[in-house]
Amino acid sequence: MPITVRDLRRFKAEGRRFAMLTSYDVLLARAFEAAGIPVILVGDTLGVFVLGEQTTLAVTMDDVIHHCRAVRAGIVDALLVADLPFGAYQASVEQGVRNGIRLLKEGGAAVVKLEGPEFALVDTLTAKGVPVMAHLGLTPQSFHQLGGNRVQARTGDEVIRLVANARRLEEAGACALVLEGVPNEAARQVTDALGIPTIGIGAGPHCDGQVLVGPEMLGMGDGTSPRFAKRYAELFGAMVAAARTFAAEVEQARYPDKEHSYDWPIR
Repeated sequence: MPITVRDLRRFKAEGRRFAMLTSYDVLLARAFEAAGIPVILVGDTLGVFVLGEQTTLAVTMDDVIHHCRAVRAGIVDALLVADLPFGAYQASVEQGVRNGIRLLKEGGAAVVKLEGPEFALVDTLTAKGVPVMAHLGLTPQSFHQLGGNRVQARTGDEVIRLVANARRLEEAGACALVLEGVPNEAARQVTDALGIPTIGIGAGPHCDGQVLVGPEMLGMGDGTSPRFAKRYAELFGAMVAAARTFAAEVEQARYPDKEHSYDWPIR
């Protein structure tokens, strides 16, 4: 049965914790769907994990739509969420609405995600029939303004402001809220204050759901990961080993062998 935004609120009401993973291609999408992951995000982290950029800022709408279509081809039941990238909504509410609609029409997404306390945009998008997942705390698209990826809401006043912004986003119509890079207690206060689910990433154990970057969770990267990014596999080493074995067999004339060749007589 396909997951919808109504299910997210039901998960919270039932006290059911749920997982969200990022995917950028059909193969990972199929694997995550087979694992029963209910929510899959085409994140602007594709700039780092697919395109090799240092930050997410260079990602375009066309990039997100391209990868969103690939992920949509690999899933049946999971709820597909797609990021509005930097520059796709900062100029005006009208720009954000136009690009949010593109993610649904051209990318096949069911929900759009956007960063920051964009109350007017969330309100307008939801009024136009575009479900929105909000995102507060550490907002990577504000990398330069924040002075890097730094933990947010570390003082009492900042936590009060975070809770207030979260409530306003819920009132504007957000169906869920990603909390990134905030202390455990800050995330607990936000989660307790909302009727919509919170989804944590580097926000401790009190959120209603948790999200990780798919390739990072699988250990597919060769770089360092942030403290919160638990690796559940180490696939990068396995991929290197497989490629090295293939190269060696080719060099030694061991591949292709009889089993992997069409040894038919020519008539």
